[in-house]
Amino acid sequence: MELPQDWVAAVPDTASSSADRHRPDARPADPLVFAVPKGRILDELRPLMDKVGLKPEPGFDDPKDRALRFRTADVGLEIIRVRAFDVATFVAFGAAHLGVAGSDVLAEFDYPEIYAPLDLKIGKCRLAVAEPQELGETDDPSRWSHVRIATKYPAITRRHFAARGVQAECIKLNGAMELAPALGLCRRIVDLVSTGSTLRANGLQEIEQIADVSSRLIVNRATLKTRPAETMAWIERFRSAVDAD
Repeated sequence: MELPQDWVAAVPDTASSSADRHRPDARPADPLVFAVPKGRILDELRPLMDKVGLKPEPGFDDPKDRALRFRTADVGLEIIRVRAFDVATFVAFGAAHLGVAGSDVLAEFDYPEIYAPLDLKIGKCRLAVAEPQELGETDDPSRWSHVRIATKYPAITRRHFAARGVQAECIKLNGAMELAPALGLCRRIVDLVSTGSTLRANGLQEIEQIADVSSRLIVNRATLKTRPAETMAWIERFRSAVDAD
């Protein structure tokens, strides 16, 4: 597939000394792979990508395009688009070299292979404990010794409650957390909260905040050692863009 000609001038050559870097036929056999999350975070990330000169091929912005891997104007970089929870796994195991992942995901998996040098200041929300509003009228969290929690974040949840001396029995769910109390699965949940409107719509209220959450630029540590010039160039581009806001 030939690259559109407007890509050639879209990105300055900061990661290679080759004069032919932006020629379509000069694409390297092993470009860096940049993993981005689907959904809301990508919507916030997209303007930042433009600021750093990261210009994907046209299909990337086409909602009907089912491709998951895309070329960019920089022949040394490709993009993969995956689920937000999977970005960290792709980067940790070296399938992707850089990526964007929420601090919630990084804390949940705690991969030692990942280096997170930069807070991108997007995807801001919080991880919180919530329970039914009627329970909150009489509940006293300081008296808990054991709780059953529905959550996508069992590791974070157990650590949080263990620090308080509370045993947390976690039920792993990947979505629709707010249904768990209403259907008797458990009385409390741990989930991401932004405005709190989804909690209120399901008769729940936030009772305790666990952590603030935002999206981070992440790098595979081995890649940083073996390809330092390329990876540091992208880190500095993103750092400059974030600092300029």
